[in-house]
Amino acid sequence: MINKAKVLYSGQLAAYLEKTDNGYSFTYDQTYLKSQNPKPVSQTLPLSPYVQTSRILFPFFDGLIPEGWLLNVASKHWKIDRSDRFELLITLCRDTIGAVTVEPIEEEVVNG
Repeated sequence: MINKAKVLYSGQLAAYLEKTDNGYSFTYDQTYLKSQNPKPVSQTLPLSPYVQTSRILFPFFDGLIPEGWLLNVASKHWKIDRSDRFELLITLCRDTIGAVTVEPIEEEVVNG
């Protein structure tokens, strides 16, 4: 199961989102913060070098997930539980209408 995602703003890596045992964490990428004119991905997620946490999926990201009949079609097509908001986000929000997209980060499997 994928628990990490990268958040892109206008195609540039801006932040990381992670599903944790206690909820979710959001952290801006340090290179992005040091870039010439970084913009927050949302007014509710201000630019900060510190980790931001939430017990629920941050409302901004939850708002990117389709609703209604489109959510029904997508969850059936990709066989995703409608209550798994993080899985819906990383599967359905790779190509959004706005400047922000979310892509899963695949964990490398190390064979010992």
